[in-house]
Amino acid sequence: MRIRSRHTFIAAAALLGLTLSACTSTSEDPLGADSADSAGTIVLGTANFPESEIVGQIWAAALEDAGFDVEVSSAIGSREVYLRALEEGSIDLVPEYIGNLAQYYLADSGSGELAAGADTDEVYAALQDNLPAGTEVGDYAEGESKDSYRVTRELADEQGLVTLADLGKLDRVRIAAAPEFEQRPYGPTGLSEVYGVDAGKISMVPISDGGGPLTIAALREGTADVADIYTTSPLLDSQGNEIDLVALEDPERLILPQNIVPLMRAGELPQEAVDAINGINEHLTTEALVEMNLRNIGDEKAEAPVIARDFVDENV
Repeated sequence: MRIRSRHTFIAAAALLGLTLSACTSTSEDPLGADSADSAGTIVLGTANFPESEIVGQIWAAALEDAGFDVEVSSAIGSREVYLRALEEGSIDLVPEYIGNLAQYYLADSGSGELAAGADTDEVYAALQDNLPAGTEVGDYAEGESKDSYRVTRELADEQGLVTLADLGKLDRVRIAAAPEFEQRPYGPTGLSEVYGVDAGKISMVPISDGGGPLTIAALREGTADVADIYTTSPLLDSQGNEIDLVALEDPERLILPQNIVPLMRAGELPQEAVDAINGINEHLTTEALVEMNLRNIGDEKAEAPVIARDFVDENV
């Protein structure tokens, strides 16, 4: 059995400015004419950012080891694009995140949104309850890639910053984050409503590098006090050096859990294939994702299939 990789277009990676190589398709169908049903092959799609590609390649390697023929369709595009591909049957499964996917389907059905305070099992249950017909999810992994508020070690020690509520101790709370962060429920409004941080103290420092070197530079140079950086993002400066930042605790669960989960076409994968994915997910921790992302964007610049094969070999 083998893994065949089918790249669909060049995608600018959203995570830390990394670029994935892919080929361009002019068809409105992002996957071309091939279908998931051809020759009994499992077609696995990934979104257009490196972590999704790494996770997809991990599942592909695990499926290969279980005896399945797998085709990886990389960098399909945004959530709207790859969910349409899944629902239309062009792909069989795709890596997703429970919080964002649950919110997406809740909004799509007009059922509102999940409130702060939901734990992982509650979010997973809400996701299962709102999946569209013809789709299902496997077991979620321990690893989650979610927004987190980070401060420098110096500021944390100086001001006694441990939780998000402690940001109220600061004279001003300048947040380095993507511009849209201001409208997120876990952004400034959430800090005020859930943690009581004075809204008058909060301002945005818009930086659109996904918590990368520019965001980290804003913290280190003092133009921002706190930054939004994903929990699986390696903390690197512009020279590639690792930086020590402190993630503030979120005891009220302002930010929803974002555990990785396989989203699949219902009933299309043999149970042995689902078991293979669920089995490797037991080893997929947040710390492991950070290490693999670092291999990808750091000095090594390792490709996703290489990282994935190493991970599966080490954990089977």
